[in-house]
Amino acid sequence: MKDPRFPELTQRQITILKAYGEVENHPSETKIFTLGDLQYDFFVVLDGQVSIEDPYNDNAVIVTHQKNEFTGDSGMLSNRGAQFHAITKEDTSVLRIAPKKLKEAIARHSDISDVLLNAFLLRQETVLTEFTGGIKLVGSGNSKETYAIRDFMDKNHIWYNFLDVDVSESALELLENFNLSKEDLPFLINSEAKVCPNPSLEQLARYSGVLMDFEDKVFDLLVIGAGPAGLAGSVYAASEGLSVVTIDSKAPGGQAGKSSKIENYLGFPTGISGNDLANRAYVQAQKFGCNISIPHKAEKIEHTGSHFILHATNDKTIKTKAIMAATGANYRSLPIDNIEKYEGSGVYYSATGMNASACKNELVGVVGGGNSAGQAALFLANHAREVHVVLRGDNLGAKMSDYLVQRIEAAENIFVHLDTQVTELTGQYHLESLVLENKAGEKTSKNITNLFTFIGARPCTEWLQGLVATDEKGFICTGPGIKQEELHKCSIYTGREPQSLETSIPGFFAVGDVRKGSVKRVASAVGEGSMCVSQVHQFLADLKNTTAIEA
Repeated sequence: MKDPRFPELTQRQITILKAYGEVENHPSETKIFTLGDLQYDFFVVLDGQVSIEDPYNDNAVIVTHQKNEFTGDSGMLSNRGAQFHAITKEDTSVLRIAPKKLKEAIARHSDISDVLLNAFLLRQETVLTEFTGGIKLVGSGNSKETYAIRDFMDKNHIWYNFLDVDVSESALELLENFNLSKEDLPFLINSEAKVCPNPSLEQLARYSGVLMDFEDKVFDLLVIGAGPAGLAGSVYAASEGLSVVTIDSKAPGGQAGKSSKIENYLGFPTGISGNDLANRAYVQAQKFGCNISIPHKAEKIEHTGSHFILHATNDKTIKTKAIMAATGANYRSLPIDNIEKYEGSGVYYSATGMNASACKNELVGVVGGGNSAGQAALFLANHAREVHVVLRGDNLGAKMSDYLVQRIEAAENIFVHLDTQVTELTGQYHLESLVLENKAGEKTSKNITNLFTFIGARPCTEWLQGLVATDEKGFICTGPGIKQEELHKCSIYTGREPQSLETSIPGFFAVGDVRKGSVKRVASAVGEGSMCVSQVHQFLADLKNTTAIEA
């Protein structure tokens, strides 16, 4: 049976693709792309062979592409660097296609798109789960800075190999070999043995190609936030021909990306992790030509009358006719004085595969009563000795879906503490224990070493600086219910009230968890992001008509 990671293109598909590239003949061995190359080309083997070699492991041959097979993975749709070398064998002919032209072909030809994207996603999964290599990250497993880098790389599907100086002799040897001290931790090492001590997320993102550069123009739509709502808006807007740029401060997925398994999302009867769902949507949006750049955090925004100007981190300025705010909400910290000391070294706000290994045979705590807390508890129960769910209220099913409640009640190693709060955290470098206090004031100490909190979502709207109307909690107000005195007066509003997802400024929309009155579920966020695109079209039509009248 043919390996689905390495399918063959039909002659008809190859003939179509020839219109997007050029045929090259290589009589001798030729390196056609190198590890780390950004914007590297896509190749179809017309005759001969192309070997994919791993420079991280003595140039071991990963696979040899035969006639009618092709190179590449999902990183080609963004600006990510090549992960291996590609070398033609003697007397090989290939079809070379530049990334921009490849995106055009994928957008126009669905059968070619299906073959390529399925193979790309499978290849990416194989590299991340079955191969040891990629960027070397050396740091302490108890370091907040190291955790932040690992979390960023995991959630952005960046291939890396972590060496923990607390347990690995190899990590200590690397410190000595590069004449570095523990003050230089964490540090990165690339395939060329170049070292980057204490890297910022921007440096890492730019090196790996996650942070993109895009043309300086006025886009039709800027989507701020790449959670389910923002990604859905990006997919639909780009697929309908709008010029779209999407930014996020951390990674695709938002709060949903932190869910270990979503079982009640339509079309996935066996469930899907939030990270996988987000990654597929991330690839899908780029398939239609959306520019997605991470990490960019919105800092402030201006409204000129004819368009918006967003000022983001990394000195990026983006101009756009319309904005879709999908910045979501972040979980609040527990009201404990020393909690910052343990964030990233025992206290976490998501439960991922990276956390699971640290929880093996340990006592784990989960604070919160929503679906995210329930999903985390069930996921961690597969690894931890005990999972203690801590809930301030008296009813586990008040905010959690019934299927999760039933699973938690059936799990032998999950213990639920109602009417209880975490009041103290202790540990020298990493969380070692905590104190639970119930409604009666009784205190219990637990040797819990990893605590996951999912409480009190706070809208991410500080960047708005009062530009649009919000409620008393900071959630963005949308729709005809906005008070007349809060509406931004301009000719576009003549004869109509704000659309249902439009804010107090024409062309500024809000979707998902950041919006007042939204339902905090993945499906509803996807629905809002998708529905908003039709309202963006309506606004752009109004803008065009108004501009024509004023001219």
